Amino acid sequence: MNTQSELKRLGLFDARVPRYTSYPTAPHFAPGVGAETFTSWIEAIPAKASISLYIHVPFCRRLCWFCACRTQGTSSDAPVIAYAEMLAAEIELLRRHLAPGVTLSRLHWGGGTPTLLMPDLMRNLADQVFDVVPLAEGGEFSVEIDPNEIDAARLDALAAAGMNRASIGVQDFDPEIQKTIGREQSYELTKQVADMIRDRGIKSLNADILYGLPHQTNDRIADSVGKLLTLSPDRVALYGYAHVPWMSRRQQLIPSDKIPTPEARLDLFETARKMFVDDGYAEVGIDHFARPADGLAIAQDKGALRRNFQGYTDDTATALIGLGASSISRFPQGFAQNASATAAHTKAIKEGRFSIHRGHVFGGDDLLRARIIEALMCDFHVSRPELLHDFNADPEVLEEMFQNAVAQFGDMLHLDAEGLSIPPRARPLTRLIARAFDAYDHAKAQHSAAV
Repeated sequence: MNTQSELKRLGLFDARVPRYTSYPTAPHFAPGVGAETFTSWIEAIPAKASISLYIHVPFCRRLCWFCACRTQGTSSDAPVIAYAEMLAAEIELLRRHLAPGVTLSRLHWGGGTPTLLMPDLMRNLADQVFDVVPLAEGGEFSVEIDPNEIDAARLDALAAAGMNRASIGVQDFDPEIQKTIGREQSYELTKQVADMIRDRGIKSLNADILYGLPHQTNDRIADSVGKLLTLSPDRVALYGYAHVPWMSRRQQLIPSDKIPTPEARLDLFETARKMFVDDGYAEVGIDHFARPADGLAIAQDKGALRRNFQGYTDDTATALIGLGASSISRFPQGFAQNASATAAHTKAIKEGRFSIHRGHVFGGDDLLRARIIEALMCDFHVSRPELLHDFNADPEVLEEMFQNAVAQFGDMLHLDAEGLSIPPRARPLTRLIARAFDAYDHAKAQHSAAV
């Protein structure tokens, strides 16, 4: 049986599995975690510790049809200005509960479209953050940039504020595909923005590109990847488009009959993957690529690669605090998520409290399973000695977990005294293999995005 037939037999082309940017995944969060718990977790962060901060800006000038993120359209600056005022109040609320001397290892602005903010709002927001939590030496300040919603004045403001990594959404450069997914963005404009970013001394550039889009063929994705390579991004995320029109109403505008088959999706991924590797990028995890000098590639070489809500990261901070509507925070004690609706989140902040409405407190074998899943997603290998030492795992229980996975995936896994490994030919199955260790996903298919 050839590899593709074996992948099909094991369910790769039929399964819907989480991306495992957390464990348990967000659909399993529950209302038991609220503002009081969240506040206590912040207050437990030691003085002079290093944390990460994520700020969510949910607004877009236009709503791209392919996107399933929590966003809202606006043609006016008024709601953006009001939201920036709310963020300032939320940052002050954070100050009240944070120990002295805490610094930032990472600051990331995502969305939505954070570059929708006017230059003065950008400067003010950065100043407000750094006044409460300064950026540590060697810290990283990254911003998601929409080439259709950026100009020289806003890039000047971001550069002056200390942005040292920019992330550009590309998706695909083919005009027909762009029109079909509601995201028209020319290569020429994207290159102009990339050049403007680098002209301001911002040396680190990320790019996102999608496979599995409607009308996408191997020739078309090869053309798009070739154009992207001319921009020489330091790292690339090659994400699979998840077509979930029953979850994201705007995706109903995308013709389902033009979506590539699961088998074609794998071919599209392989076409793009080979082009990145041939151009000198290191493969990072299941869907990222990085120049050898980039932090992700270095972290992978050192066995220090990690996974969070932004995907793969080299950040080692134990606490990530999310500000803004729908943002998720992670602490050593568990997860907490802000109210998803902007109005509900804003109301809570104005009342002087965090808007946390659900989350998860770690218990049982959560941390053990979380580490197994993260190790599989990052390294394709789970170290038995590490789990026994760091998590005081019961050897018999751990062996049973490993054996159950081997029983399901056979020779697509390698098990020995050192641990469990996924060989290269089986790496398309990584998320399915990770799901074998997910104690919350009993149905093995619910509450998840498409492969």
